[in-house]
Amino acid sequence: MKTYRIAAIPGDGIGKEVIAAGIEVLQALCRRDGGFGLAFDHFDWGSDYYKRHGVMMPENGRAEIRGHDAIFFGAVGAPDVPDHVSLWGLRLAICQPFDQYANVRPTRVLPGIVSPLRHVSGPELDWVIVRENSEGEYAGVGGRVHRGLPEEVATDVSMMTRSGVRRIMHFAFRLARSRPRRLLTVVTKSNAQRHAMVMWDEIAAEVAADYPDVTWDKMLVDAMTMRMTMKPETIDTVVATNLHADILSDLAAALAGSIGIAPTANLNPERQFPSMFEPIHGSAFDIASKGIANPIGTFWTATLMLDHLGERPAADRLMRAIERATADPALHTPDLGGTATTRAVTDAVIAAIAADNN
Repeated sequence: MKTYRIAAIPGDGIGKEVIAAGIEVLQALCRRDGGFGLAFDHFDWGSDYYKRHGVMMPENGRAEIRGHDAIFFGAVGAPDVPDHVSLWGLRLAICQPFDQYANVRPTRVLPGIVSPLRHVSGPELDWVIVRENSEGEYAGVGGRVHRGLPEEVATDVSMMTRSGVRRIMHFAFRLARSRPRRLLTVVTKSNAQRHAMVMWDEIAAEVAADYPDVTWDKMLVDAMTMRMTMKPETIDTVVATNLHADILSDLAAALAGSIGIAPTANLNPERQFPSMFEPIHGSAFDIASKGIANPIGTFWTATLMLDHLGERPAADRLMRAIERATADPALHTPDLGGTATTRAVTDAVIAAIAADNN
């Protein structure tokens, strides 16, 4: 029996609660499937670690997880730790050196969940947003001079490379090709950002020539927000820069009913490094330790991890269990307008896994 080694990094806030729930569900899935196993190694890195040691993770942290098959990540960020310290000290300190350049965020309206869009009942909103995850606006290039003086200057430089843009475009076109509609929207802002974004547009057109079976269009990022809310049925696969897709995917999650249900895969497609899987909801300290965090985003994230590991039947079984749980309003957590607890949703998904006969 194949056993996969998973590095579990719960991180901060509700990350600790939802990753614990996710591990329970994954272990139940292994028992039900019987064809593979998951061995979890736990790492206590995050803001509490930072308060004890002055760093978000140890210097040799990446070496400790380099040999794992995948990383199961919760959330990062705490009210008493500067956001740039926590993000760059943990999540980005893993994503960038491990070249997890393809951030994949599927979004659809799950059974039983109501979209805030009045004309959306479900099938009209079924998207995958591909976010360039290694450069662009989050490249980390810049600095500050004359700190605290009236003439202080601060810069953040968006860095885009031809190789970086080409590889994310190829990834997005391949993903679009694998979906039934074979439709890709390339998000840009080349009307105002006349250098890097114009190159982005040019490379998109070049790469598109290799995928004649994929229909594609181009849209300015501000117009894309309107299209997502007014014409969601015209969208399928989307590719955008690090910043643009970060914002658009949060909007997508809200339009699908709640940011608490949204999953993410940070992929190194060439598998030279482990990929990392995380819900997108963040640490949510306002509800931490209350037992009401929605674990659905983590469970959906787990399906992406299973699919990446090559365990597609198990991923499909878990997705069916998720949909069975969301279809029951009694299992909706407060973010979905209900009163269910993390424990209740977790138990229901485990029960649905056990009852699945497919």
